[in-house]
Amino acid sequence: MNFIAIQSIYRFEMARFFRTITQSLVSPVISTALYFVVFGAAIGSRIENVEGVSYGAFIVPGLIMLTVMTQATSNASFGIYFPKFIGTIYELLSAPVNFLEITIGYVGAAATKALIIGMIILATSFFFVDISIAHPFAMLAFLFLTALSFALLGFIIGIWAGNFEQLQLIPLLIITPLVFLGGSFYSTTMLPPVWQTITLFNPVHYLISGFRWSFFGTADVPVEMSLIAIALFTGACMTAIWWIFRTGWRIRQ
Repeated sequence: MNFIAIQSIYRFEMARFFRTITQSLVSPVISTALYFVVFGAAIGSRIENVEGVSYGAFIVPGLIMLTVMTQATSNASFGIYFPKFIGTIYELLSAPVNFLEITIGYVGAAATKALIIGMIILATSFFFVDISIAHPFAMLAFLFLTALSFALLGFIIGIWAGNFEQLQLIPLLIITPLVFLGGSFYSTTMLPPVWQTITLFNPVHYLISGFRWSFFGTADVPVEMSLIAIALFTGACMTAIWWIFRTGWRIRQ
């Protein structure tokens, strides 16, 4: 394992994150604060509690998941797409670095960025609502696994994308709607039976449910199913990346 190569890629990506700190950090935090104002204050004043939890506190896990998923995906996709765009990807591929080391460097940096933003949003939420974490270690584990899995997905998107429009296509048209429809701002028990069944086919629903359990001890689906879902998703992404580097799909074109 070439740890120097991994460290170099990781440090380069993290340096880019801190160079664009306003866009990378401040913008998501402000957006989340607006969610608290709109959903927590406006809607929360009309909904006393959900499953015994105040509505303002209930939406915190969903807001964190929304930000972590989108940030991990966008950071990883842009991180690998930009070398393709300017042509430096060939220097990376010709270096004595294997696909696993490249993936760890880019995905690790993207996941770290998403985790930093997620933790800052969690800290920000304490200024708006009274919230407690029932299972802090489980919360950190779910947060890490979610950031890792969606960073892997973003890495695949960055390799697949042929232009900047395609780079934003999947996060905007697929991931964000899945998060909103996955119970990030409501409990699926509030839905009609037919929509509860449809929600079970949304993979993001299992991640949000498991993450919310770590806060309040309640979940729409069993925690074991959430862990299985995230393990399957992570495994599928890693298999896809292995196949991409083995075949050179979208890399050597």
